[in-house]
Amino acid sequence: MKRPIALGLTLVVLALALAGLELRIEKIPRRTVPGAGILYVPSGKYLKMATFGYSSVAADVLFIWAIQYYGNTAIPDRRDHLLHIFSVISELDPRYVDPYEVGALIALYDFNDVALSLKILDLGFVNNPAMWIFPLDAGHYAQIYAKDFALAKEYFRKAMDVPGAPPIVRRLYADAAYKTMDLKTSWETWLEVFNTSKDAQVKKIASNHLYQVKAASDISALKKATAVFAETYGRKPQDLTLLVQAGILPSLPKDLDGKDYVYDPQTGEITTAVVPWKR
Repeated sequence: MKRPIALGLTLVVLALALAGLELRIEKIPRRTVPGAGILYVPSGKYLKMATFGYSSVAADVLFIWAIQYYGNTAIPDRRDHLLHIFSVISELDPRYVDPYEVGALIALYDFNDVALSLKILDLGFVNNPAMWIFPLDAGHYAQIYAKDFALAKEYFRKAMDVPGAPPIVRRLYADAAYKTMDLKTSWETWLEVFNTSKDAQVKKIASNHLYQVKAASDISALKKATAVFAETYGRKPQDLTLLVQAGILPSLPKDLDGKDYVYDPQTGEITTAVVPWKR
């Protein structure tokens, strides 16, 4: 039993070594700086055939090599081959989780390329649809680094739909919905969190967000009403009650605690009576 295993490992190493010796001269110019011409890495399909059933071992070897390769900052064209290299690893072993996460981190922190990072995480999720960590990480990257809250919301929704996803994913989804001004979705999701959680701290967080979402909706409606009043009467209302007297609103909304909104007739600014997080 030991001889076939040893033979297989030898073939894996030999195949990778031979693949590594062939330079892609036609595509990548050779330079004098370290690593300027990347060693040729064939597709995972061909490597699978060359490894005689030891593709998982080949994936391990290639992953270790990739970490060393991307640890050398003297190589100027490392970014150009990142997606290809980690795609090959995924072809060799689609269920190998670590390379997707590490590849995404390299793309993000070494090259400041959020789009490339998301591509690698997307690949991980396609190959591992039961792994909520991939869309969760992608949502974080989209929200924090790309400031694309709509995209973050989409990723958090994907993560939330995976069985076994942690409860915090739903809260992240609700927050992303608020940041895209999808107030209806945000309200419904935070309300679900509030009604289903047994954790008092989580309930408090959800309550504060519900206060914030309702306030955003109410203040938007009040601002539109004051604009109609100003257009009709040529001046800002001195008091919000005039909006009801003028028939523009049937009644004045109150915040989640039943308090009136604060109105400044000089600037037209409308705010809540308290800061949501200090309720």
